[in-house]
Amino acid sequence: MEPTESAPSGASPCRAREVFERVGDKWSVSVIHQLGSSTRRFTDLRQSIDGISQRMLTVTLRGLERDGIVTRTVHSVMPPRVDYALTPMGRTLLTTVGSLVSWADAHLDDISQARVAYDQRVAPCVEGLDVETLDAAVLPMLPMQEAASGAGSEVGQDHIGH
Repeated sequence: MEPTESAPSGASPCRAREVFERVGDKWSVSVIHQLGSSTRRFTDLRQSIDGISQRMLTVTLRGLERDGIVTRTVHSVMPPRVDYALTPMGRTLLTTVGSLVSWADAHLDDISQARVAYDQRVAPCVEGLDVETLDAAVLPMLPMQEAASGAGSEVGQDHIGH
């Protein structure tokens, strides 16, 4: 089957990937999930989404607004008030996003256990290797965030800024 045969209305997988990049990132999923219950102010959203920076929330909201998923309403009051809400199209994502959030919550412990088991299996394989061999063997297996921060090894520190 050709990749475009299953795509509705002539949409290509590449175009769908553009949408997945917007609605599938961790911050967009969290914002959509939070806005699913009610219209929210910026500060309220920021406080309800653990770990998001002011800049990242701003970038995420702008992207979701641009894509027609979120509306931004500025109220002419003092102090100024800005509300964010899901559009009708954005609301169609709630079932999918809610399922994803529920799945993640239900499997957090399973994922943690799998990570520990994996790390225990992989660690003995890399003991005694020199730094260059570790760079080539281990760094590609680390999650991106861990590799960038160098968490858990000095090897990752060598790659910051390169």
